[in-house]
Amino acid sequence: MARRRRDLTPEDRDLWSRVAATAAPLHPKRKESVTAPEAKPAPARTKAQNFDPTPSDPVFGSDFRIGARASAGAGRHDLAPPLSESLTRQPLRMDHKTHRNMTRGKLKPEARIDLHGMTLTTAHTELTRFLMSSHGKGRRLVLVITGKGKPGPDDGPIPVRQGALRHQVPHWLQQPPIGGIILQIAPAHIRHGGSGAYYVYLRR
Repeated sequence: MARRRRDLTPEDRDLWSRVAATAAPLHPKRKESVTAPEAKPAPARTKAQNFDPTPSDPVFGSDFRIGARASAGAGRHDLAPPLSESLTRQPLRMDHKTHRNMTRGKLKPEARIDLHGMTLTTAHTELTRFLMSSHGKGRRLVLVITGKGKPGPDDGPIPVRQGALRHQVPHWLQQPPIGGIILQIAPAHIRHGGSGAYYVYLRR
């Protein structure tokens, strides 16, 4: 049986209103302040993102056009400089005047070895024997002839150095057991073979 709803009289409503006005709510509703979220600053653009490769960009210069050839003055980066350059940069360990006369071809080598036609293995063995023997005999300046080498087939994107012996000998001359008896290495003067030979100045 449904429960019958009892309606309040005006006096009951008035009494209830006065009682409710004196009561403190257990969970008062907080006024929610609806505020717009703070706008976060946009992340700073990197230098690469700001880069706009246009013809007027100072990186390219005012004359740059897409598809144009690089200027003749563009710098080159040689990861493997010529042997003559690397040997020139080595510290001077011998008398300056003697070194100058040697590089000008004014000193006559006391002995020489010609490595033409040898394999790398044979040349390394013969060079070691020759230098150890020369040092034992008290020689100071000897000449090592390697030749300039012949250009090989160029069938790949990576350039191949010309003259295996010419590029390998300077490395051998700085390694044991012969590295310890050598004072200075220099490319030979043109009268003694030029870039196809090396002066080797031995220690006492």
